[in-house]
Amino acid sequence: MDAELVEALRRDYTKAPISKQDRAMLDYVVKLTKDATRCSPADHARLREAGFDDRGILQITLIAAWFNYINRVADALGVGRDLPDAASFTGSQRPNAKPEAVTSR
Repeated sequence: MDAELVEALRRDYTKAPISKQDRAMLDYVVKLTKDATRCSPADHARLREAGFDDRGILQITLIAAWFNYINRVADALGVGRDLPDAASFTGSQRPNAKPEAVTSR
């Protein structure tokens, strides 16, 4: 991919030189990412107007949702972040520590 296009997308996809179809897809993906409950049939109609069929809309939705999901999992587990030194953990907080037994009362 063209380095200038990548940089333009990184800065602000709404101002990048992309097709109407790509813009419609990215608008939808951003909305889905920020608050999927706000996605509506009107959003799907805009995607259809841009040339996507039902299968394409499903694929866009599944791929964006999967990336959102896997990124949240990685964020929750600290993947890609520097974690504190193991010496700063205590007890069961230590990485690779065995879970403590759960007792019933």
